[in-house]
Amino acid sequence: MSEQVKVEEKPVKKYRKVSKKKVCAFCVAGEKVIDYKDVAKIRKYITEKGKILPRRQTGVCSRHQRELCTAIKRARNMALLPYVGD
Repeated sequence: MSEQVKVEEKPVKKYRKVSKKKVCAFCVAGEKVIDYKDVAKIRKYITEKGKILPRRQTGVCSRHQRELCTAIKRARNMALLPYVGD
């Protein structure tokens, strides 16, 4: 008189979205140093509120992300970029 326990199976996903691997824009361009005075290039990596975007969102490699952060902070200090957006 043993009872059998039914185990529910999870539905299998049939379609999976294939994502492209992000490639660092600075590595592709062959840039050695990120200049804090190049505000047009740096502005792409901050939000409207002035926050620095993370690596997983921008696709920048870790080395260039560190350089990018210091360049953004220097540009803020020199009043080329705002600390806080509108």
